[in-house]
Amino acid sequence: MVSPAGQLRLLPWAGPEGKPCYLAGEGTGYLSRLADNMESAQIGLAGELIQEARRVLDGRQWTQGELHLLTVQLTEALANMHRIAVSRGERLPSPAYEDLDAIDDEDDELDASQPTERVQPVRRHAFPFRPGSCRVPAGAEHAP
Repeated sequence: MVSPAGQLRLLPWAGPEGKPCYLAGEGTGYLSRLADNMESAQIGLAGELIQEARRVLDGRQWTQGELHLLTVQLTEALANMHRIAVSRGERLPSPAYEDLDAIDDEDDELDASQPTERVQPVRRHAFPFRPGSCRVPAGAEHAP
């Protein structure tokens, strides 16, 4: 993911003492590619964990230990997804409107006599991850 010049990228791993790690640059170097691969792996693992959670919960025969482990794993996956969302959100361009209420005001001013077309959103797979499509180098989770 390319960052605008001068913008820091929140990396998908924490540094010593759990502090966030940031990367400056254009988003084309080794660490950027490593971060992209690690994000893809985290997204893929979260998808697999969702399937596992559904399987466990659908069976309705779980132990307290299974539920605890599932909760721990889901919490970790959610934290990873939150970090990825924050990182990607920080790299989005600024919105055209600073005041989002102005957009609503413009919509209200549309001529009521004109028919409006309701557009249905296109559903796409949210995560372009295919299991096995990326490899995170061993030890990357402890990268500087």
